[in-house]
Amino acid sequence: MSEIPAKATESEDPSDGARAEAAGGTPAGEAPPAGAMWQSSPPGSMYDYIKVASFSIGPDGHVDQWSLRAEQLFGIPAAQAVGMDPIEAFVDPDLREQSQRKMAEILDGREWTGVVPFRIPDGEDGGGHGEEGLAEVYVMPTRTAEGEKAAVCIVVDVRTLRRIETDLAASQAIFGQSPFGFLLIDADLRVRRANQRFASIFGGTVDDHRGKGVHDYLPRGEAERVAATLRRVLDTGESITDMHVTGYVPDSDERRHWSVNLYRVHSGSGRPIGIAWLGVDITARRAAAREAAAARRNLAMLNEAGARIGNSLDLETTARELLDVVVPGFCDLATVDLYQGLLAGDETPPGLADGSAELRRVAFASAVSDAPFTGTGAPVPLGAVHHYPFNSPCADALRTARPQAVPGEDGGLVHSTLAVPMVAHDTVVGLAQFSRTKGSEPFGERDRDLAVELAARAAVCIDNARLYRREHERALILQRSLLPPGDPEASGLDIACRYLPGNANTGRPSEVGGDWFDVIELPGHRTALVVGDVMGRGLRAAVAMGELRTAVRTLALLDLEPAEVLSQLDEIARGLGAPGGVQQATRAARRPREADLSEVYLATCIYAVYDSVTRRCTFANAGHLPPVLVEPGEAALMLDVPPGMPLGVGGEPFEEVEVELPEGALLALYTDGLVESRDHPLDEGLQAFVGALTDPTRPLEDVCDQVLHTLDTHHGEDDIALLMARVQGLPAESVGDWTLPREPRSVGRAREYARAQLIGWDLEPLVDTTELLVSELVTNALRYGEGEIRLRLLLDRTLVCEVWDSGLVQPRRRRARDTDEGGRGLQLVGLLSAAWGSRRTPRGKTVWFELPLPDGENGLTDPAEALLSLF
Repeated sequence: MSEIPAKATESEDPSDGARAEAAGGTPAGEAPPAGAMWQSSPPGSMYDYIKVASFSIGPDGHVDQWSLRAEQLFGIPAAQAVGMDPIEAFVDPDLREQSQRKMAEILDGREWTGVVPFRIPDGEDGGGHGEEGLAEVYVMPTRTAEGEKAAVCIVVDVRTLRRIETDLAASQAIFGQSPFGFLLIDADLRVRRANQRFASIFGGTVDDHRGKGVHDYLPRGEAERVAATLRRVLDTGESITDMHVTGYVPDSDERRHWSVNLYRVHSGSGRPIGIAWLGVDITARRAAAREAAAARRNLAMLNEAGARIGNSLDLETTARELLDVVVPGFCDLATVDLYQGLLAGDETPPGLADGSAELRRVAFASAVSDAPFTGTGAPVPLGAVHHYPFNSPCADALRTARPQAVPGEDGGLVHSTLAVPMVAHDTVVGLAQFSRTKGSEPFGERDRDLAVELAARAAVCIDNARLYRREHERALILQRSLLPPGDPEASGLDIACRYLPGNANTGRPSEVGGDWFDVIELPGHRTALVVGDVMGRGLRAAVAMGELRTAVRTLALLDLEPAEVLSQLDEIARGLGAPGGVQQATRAARRPREADLSEVYLATCIYAVYDSVTRRCTFANAGHLPPVLVEPGEAALMLDVPPGMPLGVGGEPFEEVEVELPEGALLALYTDGLVESRDHPLDEGLQAFVGALTDPTRPLEDVCDQVLHTLDTHHGEDDIALLMARVQGLPAESVGDWTLPREPRSVGRAREYARAQLIGWDLEPLVDTTELLVSELVTNALRYGEGEIRLRLLLDRTLVCEVWDSGLVQPRRRRARDTDEGGRGLQLVGLLSAAWGSRRTPRGKTVWFELPLPDGENGLTDPAEALLSLF
């Protein structure tokens, strides 16, 4: 064999020539064509990844060229390998004979490809360790320049090929069988490969997607955003996880959402070659997330509604609380209409069943406009009374108690409205409308359910407020009906009074309290002043107050002493809350220590009796605040009246305190609502009240106004009762007082005293009647009484005649028979007088009668006619 040239190519490694050829350059051993330029493969080419080695065999069958890659693969340096018989050097001895025959065939000009086991020989020069390997060899016959047969061998480590094969198989399995959309995008951001899942979503075959860009799949704005992200991943190598992309699939208007993961792909040598796109359709997941978010939002709104709606017992406030919850979180505009009849206190307003009844707009809220809006039709001003047409959706909602969708008007602001009836306890109380403007998502089924729940919660609160308002108004009517009508009048007193229900100065409704006051005229130009307060609030407290007030008036007219009045009233109070009523109170009075306070109404009361003749006032107190007295030229002071126990407790007697009131003195009785509140302690309020009474000489009405104005900051939720009286004692010239001995001629003397006194008062028209009645009373005192007799005439707004004696037997009126000669005296007194009666005194009794003063209007009964009528 002729020698093979020392170098077959310009390159030391034949693989470099193959690489140049693969890159479009000129094959090794050939001169490049004119004008051509050598092109180099980029770093990290496939040949670097596979690590191809090469060597050549000369005509003698020995190695005459050995590449650097061959040194790395076989572990034999070129200096040692050149000139070696490769079969003898590193082929397994058992295969040498077969290998020699194959080598002869190759040198005879036959190509061969196969797998050859090899052994790296031991030796100091080779540095091997006797390792065994498996190489895939591609042998290409060639000729030397002299025409002798030779061969070029390209060798690849089989382990590397198997690894590449495994990687390709794994990549193909993942790429082709992945349930996610998989793309391989090159450096130009074009699709190089798509899997079947991606093609099934966007149509066509996998080959149809090659060469396409993101603009072929996504809207322009979204495509530009995604393209910028792809470029950033390619440039920086930073992976992107869970990037949300929105677009449309072909031939569909349905918006789809994908979650995309992006990462840069490298070659085996680490060179970036593109981007992997892994996408999953999350449209259903996004919808479920929206539903979950909506459910959480609705639950939060219901919780907020529970916390914010119903904090007030005012209808309008409750309606506004509903709208504060829904605007703007649930809708853009909202209104609440309530039945006008229900607001007026009717149980079933006319037209309620068919939805045609009148409604009043009680609340409106808007996040976009200040103009009231009905959902459809003309706006309804806040507070206006209106009704919906019979065939309208709103009337249908009221009629059926079911929510209705109200269509929006073309070109209008609102495009979606829900008309939701407000149902409480199976009763429709009104209508709530929720509207969304253009640009907002229209109402769905979930929104409808939420609107119904919100309206129902508000309806219950509104109905409770309505029922409370009705009870409150009835209790207030009852309470005011039990208070003295107009301005009370009393002999020897100038009186002014004020009553303010709780929160009257704030406009907020409050439960009616049990405060009351009364002015009761007693015989002998005396007056009972009463102020009381039933503990508790509401209708029951007002009823209890009415019962106590009635009892006080009854006991006062019996002319009992103040302490005895309170004792009797205490027994009555203990029976007000008990099932047995007065009978229970009687048993409780007998066993005061066993009385159950949970079954009674507790009340405080101060009872005072003023005598205009003596200007003395007797007080008894049952747990009430002390009266305040202002004497002329002196500072106001609180009278020291023992408070005693409240009514209804029982077991303790009440004390009396008698005070002489100077002319022009001012007396004030009041309830704790005037001086006590949550923000101000009682002592502070009392001092403020005493300090407000600085000028008692002013008119009483002005004094009352000044007190209320000064103590306005102290007024809380409780009722206020204020009773003020200025002392105007009966002048001495208006009193005639005589003592008569116990003898028959005292009757005539009494007539003379009475006649002379009436003439002195210019009351001649009353002389005959007065003489007759005085004669009857003095005669009875002589016949049935004891001790000396006292006659007293009092002139004020009426004429009062009193006959006193020491006897304890009270006169009793009886009907005389036709044949009786006597027994008609008291009948005559009752017939001729405006009023008559008797009362006990500390030293006996007093029998009295009262005559109206002649004013030209009140006619007087003629005594002769009265006498004839008795027979």
